[in-house]
Amino acid sequence: MYTALVDEAYLKHRLAAIGGQHAELVARTADADSASLKLRHGVAADALPQAVRVLLGGDLRIDRAETWRRDPAGGFTGTVAVTIPSMPGQLGGTQRLRDVGDQGSELLVDGSVAIPIPFVGGRIEETVVDQIAKLLDAEHQFTEEWLDRHRA
Repeated sequence: MYTALVDEAYLKHRLAAIGGQHAELVARTADADSASLKLRHGVAADALPQAVRVLLGGDLRIDRAETWRRDPAGGFTGTVAVTIPSMPGQLGGTQRLRDVGDQGSELLVDGSVAIPIPFVGGRIEETVVDQIAKLLDAEHQFTEEWLDRHRA
């Protein structure tokens, strides 16, 4: 599973399919034991609540950095950090990939979002969390389909 998640072709196809406007694989280094990824996602302004559109002045751009390292206890662990260039805030967390017997793999992501903008920060946090949840769901679906098509 790790090999697929850090594969350049997989990442480019995933971004093209579900990354939104201006999506791109900005940087990637990976080997059998670790990886560093930089991805860009976009959400069109018309898909955002009015308050968020006004604050951003346009589309939402999301820059995402992921790291992965082989865990001596098994599987892989890593971090994810998200920045939105047009607004302050901290978005990030940890991720863990592990085998679950003959059921396949499990990816656990634990994160938090904090947008310190008076009056509208909470609304923006809700929007960002909602967009991230939708993105993770779409990535899960895409990955299952990708693996089905690319099994050896």
